[in-house]
Amino acid sequence: MPDWTSFLSAMTLALVRVSGMVAFAPFFSSTALPIRTKAVFVGAVAFLLAPLVATLPGSQASISFSALLGELAVGLVYGLTLTLLNEMMLFAGQLIGLQFSFSMVNLLDPTSSIQTPLLGDLFQLMGTLVVIGAGLDRILLASIVRSFRAAPLGSFALAPTSALAIVRAASGIFLAAVELAAPVLAATLLVEVAISLLGKLSPQLPVMSLSVPLKTLTGFALLIGSLALWPRFIEARFAGLLDLAEQLITAPGHRAALGLGG
Repeated sequence: MPDWTSFLSAMTLALVRVSGMVAFAPFFSSTALPIRTKAVFVGAVAFLLAPLVATLPGSQASISFSALLGELAVGLVYGLTLTLLNEMMLFAGQLIGLQFSFSMVNLLDPTSSIQTPLLGDLFQLMGTLVVIGAGLDRILLASIVRSFRAAPLGSFALAPTSALAIVRAASGIFLAAVELAAPVLAATLLVEVAISLLGKLSPQLPVMSLSVPLKTLTGFALLIGSLALWPRFIEARFAGLLDLAEQLITAPGHRAALGLGG
């Protein structure tokens, strides 16, 4: 009976941690996945992890309010950190949509259930395809398993510095989105400058009717050509966010042992 009780306590704590990750992490948080499927998946992962994580050094397989809150905080740190990848893709799509004159075309985002620009939805879907195609979803699961060694079961306490680090990381999505959209932005800007010069040289030309089609065609051509660089770009950002999440949940005394640095 004590062993069975310990197993159920460890499973409950692991269930809370994995649930927090699934609620926000890319791909797993998609509303396209049925809630029952997510519940079965989280329960199966927690059931398989419980015997392993309960025996790790420093684990406290006993249910308490502080332990449940700590496990939820670990899952949320992972989920909220990795959801910045979706926000980066959405912002990059908004920037390019503005150049394509598609900024007024909105669709219902299946992830957040709000109206978002057309190209923002397209970029998020393409980013999800890259995540699945590159196997980053499996890397995420491996990282959440490793998190039980970085932050043993029932021992994590969320510090204000972790929340501040996530806010600082959120400010980086603007730069990353500009980097992703830079080729298209540069091409459409050059097209707009060229059309403006033609309008000055020949005022009779209908430059207003030429600007939008030429920018759109040129932008789509550059966008298709730059898709080959997307997997490496997204994988690098995904790996950086995973490293950040693991650093936030790792105690300073354990970082050197895990090879995370200061």
